[in-house]
Amino acid sequence: MRRREFITLLGGAAAAWPVTARAQQATGRMRLVGILQNLPENDPVGSDHNAAFHKELQQSGWTIGDNIRIDIRWAGTKSDDIRRHAAELVALTPDVILANGTSSLGPLLQASRTIPIVFVQVTDPVGSGYVVSLARPGGNATGFAAREYGVSGKWLEVLKQVAPGVTRVGVIRSAVPSGSGQFGAIQAVAPYLRMEVAPIDVRDPGEIERGAAALASGSNGALIVTANGAAVAHRDVIITTAARHKLPAVYWQRHFVTAGGLISYGEDGTDQYTRAAGYVDRILKGEKPADLPVQAPTKYELVINLKTAKALGLDVPPSLLSRADAVIE
Repeated sequence: MRRREFITLLGGAAAAWPVTARAQQATGRMRLVGILQNLPENDPVGSDHNAAFHKELQQSGWTIGDNIRIDIRWAGTKSDDIRRHAAELVALTPDVILANGTSSLGPLLQASRTIPIVFVQVTDPVGSGYVVSLARPGGNATGFAAREYGVSGKWLEVLKQVAPGVTRVGVIRSAVPSGSGQFGAIQAVAPYLRMEVAPIDVRDPGEIERGAAALASGSNGALIVTANGAAVAHRDVIITTAARHKLPAVYWQRHFVTAGGLISYGEDGTDQYTRAAGYVDRILKGEKPADLPVQAPTKYELVINLKTAKALGLDVPPSLLSRADAVIE
């Protein structure tokens, strides 16, 4: 079953928190929080993020099975499945829903304009029409935006530093508007770095393989993987394909690098889930999403896998290593 109602959390960790702190949050009734993940069931990235969210809620006095229940829906990446799970969550009338990514937020807002929604990792929530403004969202949704489109251009700069000979770049993206926006920002920077870029839509593994093979058939090719749920779902395929074709690749999220990718630069997803728990706590205590400003990322991280660099025959410059937040050897 895709539905998961968590009765316990992190073994017996609940007992470690002060009883008085938990008791202060007791409201006399069990509260329900829904989570809509645009990832396959029990995806390790989503599971890590959920754990960070749960832990922060517990520190605020919300104990699963005591004064709160959490219903997680692993909707995957298919739009029909996401809409179905969004409708099912809304039908439960939870006190608040946590939405992961743009593909989850849109269907939830179509299903309800009254249930409070806290989102994470959503690119351009104002331009997409999800909120009126960052300072005053104005509706039933608020949360934590992903990077601005301009940050996408930095992936190309990082790629040029780690692999100076690259001149041709395939950009693995989602076909949704946020994917096009990220590609546009990369495309704008490319002429200044004397690079050519072309999109590779991440609809299925076959499309990823064909795009990578086309790059590898020439010289000086590389990949950039933009932020999108489909890329997370196909994470292993992308990393394996890049390694097989000897293509340097830059990702937006550290989980790709810990799984064998070359280098990543982007917002700390775990930090966003931790901060989202704070907003959920405030909403459960009576505040309204319309009054809680949408916040930008506060933590970006650069992660480098030296083992992968060596396999690709790349010497990572000391200047880049000195800026890294984490180095995998």
